[in-house]
Amino acid sequence: MQIDLTGRTAVVTGGNIGIGRGIAIALAESGADVAVTYHQHADSDTAASIQALGRRALALRVDVCDSHEVDRAMAAVADAFGHIDILINNAGGLVARVGLREMTDQHWGRVIDLNLSSAMYCSRAVVRHMRAHGRIVNVSSLAARTGGGVGTVAYVSAKAGLIGLTRALAKELGPDITVNCVAPGLVLQTPFHEAFTPAADQQAMVDATLVKRPGLPVDIAGAVLFLASDLSSFITGAVVDVNGGADFS
Repeated sequence: MQIDLTGRTAVVTGGNIGIGRGIAIALAESGADVAVTYHQHADSDTAASIQALGRRALALRVDVCDSHEVDRAMAAVADAFGHIDILINNAGGLVARVGLREMTDQHWGRVIDLNLSSAMYCSRAVVRHMRAHGRIVNVSSLAARTGGGVGTVAYVSAKAGLIGLTRALAKELGPDITVNCVAPGLVLQTPFHEAFTPAADQQAMVDATLVKRPGLPVDIAGAVLFLASDLSSFITGAVVDVNGGADFS
């Protein structure tokens, strides 16, 4: 059995870098036309790489925290491609490590909006254009299981909320659309851990895995590709842990 997404169209939020870029390329390699959204990372070869694979590509600058921008972007993708079959809610980030005692309402709101509200906005917008047998995949985090590290209360709360959103949407949108979630552990070649996780902490996270190596964007892309395909048609409301067997304690 092979994954063939020929004739399908996908949207990957935060698709110009890191995990999002890996997912977008994997979808294109499997035959899908792919639209990526970005906000700050305009300088990327993602769209060109998709086109080099013989697929149609679209790159849109979108603030996924702004529901009106999201609505316009999904309509633009549907106009360009004719329909939308797959949505990957990948946009997100830690923003900064801030402890509870120092946390402002503004920081809390920004992190929740970036990681959780954005996924709701994009899902709500895309179902207006999504055909039957559509696929939505949300990108959560191992931190939602473990509570994360120091200064990540807002981020952990948002990523845990994504798991709840996944299950609620699966109930509401079934049977026409499946909704699942992946929860990555340490993934290198991404801005997230380069900015917020010191090398010693990265090594400790590797040591806590069973496979004794860090994850890479291609590892997350493989799980997402399965959930976006017909092979996962009997799976919805699920959370797939992609963390190398990391200890949940």
